Amino acid sequence: MNVASHPVPPAHIDASALKRAMRSLAGGVSVITAGTGDRRSGATVTSAHSFSMEPPTMVVSLNLSSSTWPVVRDFGHFAVNILALDQQAIADRFAGRGGLKGPERYAGASWTTLETGAPLLVGSLAAIDCEVEEVIERHSHALVFGRVRAVLGSDGACLLYANGGYGGFAASAAT
Repeated sequence: MNVASHPVPPAHIDASALKRAMRSLAGGVSVITAGTGDRRSGATVTSAHSFSMEPPTMVVSLNLSSSTWPVVRDFGHFAVNILALDQQAIADRFAGRGGLKGPERYAGASWTTLETGAPLLVGSLAAIDCEVEEVIERHSHALVFGRVRAVLGSDGACLLYANGGYGGFAASAAT
């Protein structure tokens, strides 16, 4: 473990230092989707996770300047699509690589809807359909809490992101 011998005082920490530090933490890759028709949008995140099992609730952090945030706000729904190891191209597309925007990002994959109308990725490891329950806006982001309305799931290795690259993880068989 590397520990700085002279930590930087909090008043002098810049965003790039925090970003570098957080890139060292591997995170599961999900695509957040929302909207319908020509008002669909979505973003690749590592910030989605379960908040509560009773009641079933998810939370995701979205940049207030992203194209996805106003769609989630306006439609009152979102889906957390947990990506499989072989879905890196989808992660890249929803991260904006290639310059695609809005509904263009949905091309080349199969989508369905369940309870809320949010687009769910067919073939993802899991797709969690959420109704927006509460939003907390702080600084540059919104924490969006979503009550889980439906879940689709399958088995496989998950896509991870760390240190600027993708990788995977598959649990070993229980003994």
